[in-house]
Amino acid sequence: MNSTVSGSASWSSPVYPLPVFSNDRQTKETLCSSCGLCQVRAWPSKESFQSCVFELGWLGEQETAVFGRARDADNLDEARFGITRQRFVAKLKQPIAGAQWSGIMTHLSLKALDAKLVDAVVTLHRSKADFFIPEPALAMTNADVLAARGSKPVISPVLKSLETAYQKGVKKLLVIGASCHIHVMRDFQRRFPYLKDVEIYALGIPCVDNIKPKKLRWILEKLSRSHQTVVYYEFMQDFTVHLRHENGDLEKVPYFSLPQELSRIDLFAPSCTSCFDYLNSLADMTVGYIAAPLVGEEKRQWVMVRTEKGDALLKLIQDDLDVFPETAAGDAKKGLKKLIPHLKKLVEQNPDNVKAGRKIPIWIGKLLAALAYRSGPRGIEFAKHSVDYHLIRNYFFVKKNYPEKLTTLVPKHVYRLLKEYDLEA
Repeated sequence: MNSTVSGSASWSSPVYPLPVFSNDRQTKETLCSSCGLCQVRAWPSKESFQSCVFELGWLGEQETAVFGRARDADNLDEARFGITRQRFVAKLKQPIAGAQWSGIMTHLSLKALDAKLVDAVVTLHRSKADFFIPEPALAMTNADVLAARGSKPVISPVLKSLETAYQKGVKKLLVIGASCHIHVMRDFQRRFPYLKDVEIYALGIPCVDNIKPKKLRWILEKLSRSHQTVVYYEFMQDFTVHLRHENGDLEKVPYFSLPQELSRIDLFAPSCTSCFDYLNSLADMTVGYIAAPLVGEEKRQWVMVRTEKGDALLKLIQDDLDVFPETAAGDAKKGLKKLIPHLKKLVEQNPDNVKAGRKIPIWIGKLLAALAYRSGPRGIEFAKHSVDYHLIRNYFFVKKNYPEKLTTLVPKHVYRLLKEYDLEA
């Protein structure tokens, strides 16, 4: 999970309407990430629906429209990470208090406003009802930007704020979003007149496995010793879940000791388990963490600059960054091959048959996590592991649950990566 703007909501929240998920397991759940565009009333909703990524599919013509070409599926780095102009690890020299990481995205947003590169930022604020509930926001001041710090790790309607920007006549805009947001926004701007004259810079977050809103607090209760005080959590490279509390304490729960009920595939929004763009490949710049090494409390981040506009964004902050080369250790492919039977089982099992409780005590789990971190994939290899894991699992998920959408949703490079693991499409 790595969702700086992907926000949360409760089922009783008045913030925005959510798709209705059926309790009947014979009925497919709606493939909808609640991106927010359909909620806009300034233009016909039928036009918003026409840009839905779950109808158009991931990448394909969209990638060619942004870059002038599709990624080279035989270049396995490009197949996994998307088209880039440069990639590196970085952290802010002066970290921003309250940010999820060192604060690169927040700092970049502030600099873009101050430099008049943009007039507003499409982002998310937090509801007063719950720390993780998102409210779409059009940030036009530094205070508005700072209020958007930190992760909201559930599906979110960030594109709803495009309506406010349109009504205010904003012509220079920074849009911060997950891959589903950026896909929809790119297509809509290209096909319809409402945003044609808006200069849009797209700042993307890597995003995976957002939780169904109604399950967020239940999951935090299972994860943490004090779910009420958690202010962020991430599934980290050291094979533990990091949970930061209000008082600054860092709680670590090893993957190996997670309660079994947290392995249920239906905890995640089906839009997330049908996603094939973990690293937000249509953004001008993607800022995440999965290829960055863990170095104390430095909170290093992984930056991928993809376009000329991405170069312009980087130029705003390059003097404010400590920059490091990418590193790599371990073998992502070797470890993941052993997990493929687990991925198939995860997708095929009846969620109602999943047992509760921990199989492995936390103290043993911590030993296993330390061993896995020392001998397993790190840096770029960890990024490969994470990307391939989710592409393979999501392929299995779509094949089982939405076979009629396989040719629409699954990009060509995914089939190339399946071959790397001796998997037949």
